[in-house]
Amino acid sequence: MEPTVAVIGATGAVGDVFLKIAAERKLPMKKLKLLASARSKGKVLRYDGPLEGAPDGSDIVVEETTEEALADADIVFCSASSEVSKQWGPWLKERGKVMIDDGSAFRMDPTVPLVIPEVNGDDLEWHEGIVSIPNCTTTPLAMALHAMRSVAPLTRVIASTYQAVSGTGAAAVAELNAQVEAIGKGQPVPAPEQYPVQIAGNVLPHVDTFDAEEDYYTKEELKMRNETRKLLHLDALPFAATCVRVPVAVGHAEVVHAEFERPVEIADLVAALQAQAGVEVIADPTKYVTPLDIAGDDRAFVARLRPDRTAKNGVTFWCLTDNLRKGAALNAIQIAEEMLKRDLVFNYAKAAKAKA
Repeated sequence: MEPTVAVIGATGAVGDVFLKIAAERKLPMKKLKLLASARSKGKVLRYDGPLEGAPDGSDIVVEETTEEALADADIVFCSASSEVSKQWGPWLKERGKVMIDDGSAFRMDPTVPLVIPEVNGDDLEWHEGIVSIPNCTTTPLAMALHAMRSVAPLTRVIASTYQAVSGTGAAAVAELNAQVEAIGKGQPVPAPEQYPVQIAGNVLPHVDTFDAEEDYYTKEELKMRNETRKLLHLDALPFAATCVRVPVAVGHAEVVHAEFERPVEIADLVAALQAQAGVEVIADPTKYVTPLDIAGDDRAFVARLRPDRTAKNGVTFWCLTDNLRKGAALNAIQIAEEMLKRDLVFNYAKAAKAKA
């Protein structure tokens, strides 16, 4: 059986990438519904993948997100605000539908699996209608750490991020481009709207809001800590992050310091990373990739892996991924593929129907 798929937030930055990746991977579906807010109703988007009756794809008219529009969906991808996720998640769950959520609304809910298929795909088995994907900075980090911990147990992680503006949304990319253009022409730089200060030619150690109850770490930094612990099933892992927004369009990068329970050899860590699905490791510590290199790539990259002589059993490395692909849309699509393979979509619908 092929599902009817709906995408909430289809006109956003992640929605656009979702359509491209779903077509590339030929995500099995008989029907695709593109949904957004009322202001986007009537827009036409192109989908180039096969659909029932349209093997070469079709133009799809965007609908407003309503109960009627969602009534026949089997799988719903949601890439919108937390408020939208909270509005539709319970409604879909009660009706035996599966929502794969790109936002933070349900990530730390103990009844909701938080999943990277290459890391903890088995957690999908206990889903109750809602599945969350991690924050786009957490994903490459968790994939790298998951591989490395096969060599020795982790005892501590410190991460510093360099996050692209597309993580904020399409409007932030437009703001960066407008500021860069103004600087290039010697014109006054437009006042910032998406960020507290100008982002062009600047860096901003402030991603999301500050949490006074958590020593003024930002919510982004706390997401990285809490989500990594949940994904790796390491609830007490000592973890600290500093998240920084940089004037880059696509690609989240991180410098990571990891410590282990016992001494580790770099060669063993490289071998573990080479065996990890979805990860590309550059073994030569003098070679690396940058956000420009990996934009449009589906892999998480690890480079500059080297000992940290200041910490017992420590290493330091550089990791990054395309935040719109593996950091968001691709991971969501891979979850759907895995759930269909395990027959977790239609079986859930049957169980919900029987329960009702």
